[in-house]
Amino acid sequence: MNELEHVISIDNELGEGALWNVEEQALYWVNIVKGCFYRLYPASGKHERFDTGATTLGVLGLRASGGLVMATERGMAVWDFKTRTLKYLAEPEKDIPNSRFNDGAVDRQGRFWAGTVINGKEDGTLYRLDPDLSLHKMETGISCSNGIGWSPDNKIMYYTDSPACAVYAYDFDPASGAIANRRVCVKTPDDDTVPDGLAIDAEGFIWSARWGGWKVCRYDPQGKLEREVKLPAANVTSCAFGGAALDELYITTALTDDKEKVKATQPWAGDIFRARTGIKGLPAPKFLG
Repeated sequence: MNELEHVISIDNELGEGALWNVEEQALYWVNIVKGCFYRLYPASGKHERFDTGATTLGVLGLRASGGLVMATERGMAVWDFKTRTLKYLAEPEKDIPNSRFNDGAVDRQGRFWAGTVINGKEDGTLYRLDPDLSLHKMETGISCSNGIGWSPDNKIMYYTDSPACAVYAYDFDPASGAIANRRVCVKTPDDDTVPDGLAIDAEGFIWSARWGGWKVCRYDPQGKLEREVKLPAANVTSCAFGGAALDELYITTALTDDKEKVKATQPWAGDIFRARTGIKGLPAPKFLG
């Protein structure tokens, strides 16, 4: 199948962090460099933009008590839709120059994971924020912390370091949140394309957005390429399963800085797309803090 549709023209400079809310039947995503996020109701086409006041907004997740959890250049925070304000819960790198949070996700035990990037240096860190608001440093030496997800049986955590051209797999302990035994699951070509955000489907396969690659790639749990979904935009940034049956893959893209030049050859760059894959995804967990 993999029938591709253009969902909405939005011209995001750096659209990222696709997230589906089952109860609302709505798609969320961020525009990192504008510090804002969007909510789209595909059934009606209605969409909203929310400006957080942050300089950058890397990722967001659903929150069980209402609102969202998210990570900005400052740290991890929660968003209140009524007051439209952020309340910061943790700022572990506020004194580190040029550090900002990038991608992340909520695990099925309600913990929020998010990692940092520091101008491409191998100094990024992956953090875990637990429901009791305790913060844990889980991985270091990362060039650009990116897509993260868990296998359906909750035994494996997948985590992307974009400049390393790798999606790592870790043994995951759901009870404690510990990770161990890092190994390379997917190694992409060391060229101008790098792995970005990811989604895990109900069959345990990994869908990895490819920055600079014009596509999303699906890999089996052993890292073997199973299929590709081609897009009319070079910088494909993230993906998430949505729709009433969770069998539609929503995909974000980036427009980059040189807008006029990019738009001349990629008129839909920065927009949102949907692929009807015939494969179901998993519902997004909610942060319990």
